[in-house]
Amino acid sequence: MDTGAKRGRPRASSREMLAEAACELFLERGYDATSITDITRRAGVSRSSFFNYFGAKSDILWAGLDDRLGWLEARLADDMGPDAATDVRAAVIALGADFAPDTLALAIVNATAMGLADELAGEAALRRARIARAVAERLARAGADRLHADVAGAAWGGAVLASLEAWARDGAGVTSLERFLARAADAASGVPALPRAGAVRQLRVVVRADRFDEALSFYRDVVGMPQAEAYEAEGGARVAILDAGRATLEIANSAQVDFIDRVETDGGASDRIRLALEVGDTEAAVRRLVAGGAAVEARPRETPWRSMNARLRGPADLQLTLFQELEP
Repeated sequence: MDTGAKRGRPRASSREMLAEAACELFLERGYDATSITDITRRAGVSRSSFFNYFGAKSDILWAGLDDRLGWLEARLADDMGPDAATDVRAAVIALGADFAPDTLALAIVNATAMGLADELAGEAALRRARIARAVAERLARAGADRLHADVAGAAWGGAVLASLEAWARDGAGVTSLERFLARAADAASGVPALPRAGAVRQLRVVVRADRFDEALSFYRDVVGMPQAEAYEAEGGARVAILDAGRATLEIANSAQVDFIDRVETDGGASDRIRLALEVGDTEAAVRRLVAGGAAVEARPRETPWRSMNARLRGPADLQLTLFQELEP
């Protein structure tokens, strides 16, 4: 007796059987008229088995893409290289590697017959938003301002979903999804997010600190600026260069400075040069800096432009504004 494995097509997994049964029923009855119970009965599995694989009926269509979007989000969150635009492009194109035709491609092509047009549009919007957020966060970490990062993120989200639709309608499997993503990436890459390189490569603020170790400890360890370089020279000369993230130079006339002082303080005045540091939580940062030796000049307050600002005096007599960008 032959006890070896039977030849032929391997038995489909419960996930595949559920997806196949769902698509059959959507074509026969329509999406809205098909229940999860209908799907499990057609597939010949228990209702509990359904929820081992899918959280909702709509997930049957999107599960394959959602797995890859989770990978995309993790990859972009981990990318720390200086060329964010290249990272984003490579990650998006890799999203389509070996992506086989599935229930989503079938649903896109048969959306009208399945009664799925509105459902697909709503679910696609959620996936576009996921991609947009992941891309925008990556670009913002590389120095893009929030507006440009969000616009570019939206372009990349649209590019991925448009590629999926074009691939499905072209006959998913006839050509690779990567090819469509590469073409869409050319269009999305045309939306600038990062500032154009100028003649100045870096802004460095140089501060004289007579109590060097105290100032270094405060700005490096308390404020949270990692030490990038440090040098010593004859005569006890010492310098440390701290990484403060993205640098900009804000030039304001006297009227603007007076306006900022009225908004940010109760009668305080700005020094000729004041350092503004963006933080994630202004109130928590104030507590941390005060405990480390800073003096408060103005407590945290919300500004008309939706930021939470506070003003302090730090070691080396530096006037500091801490600001937290609040959600719109």
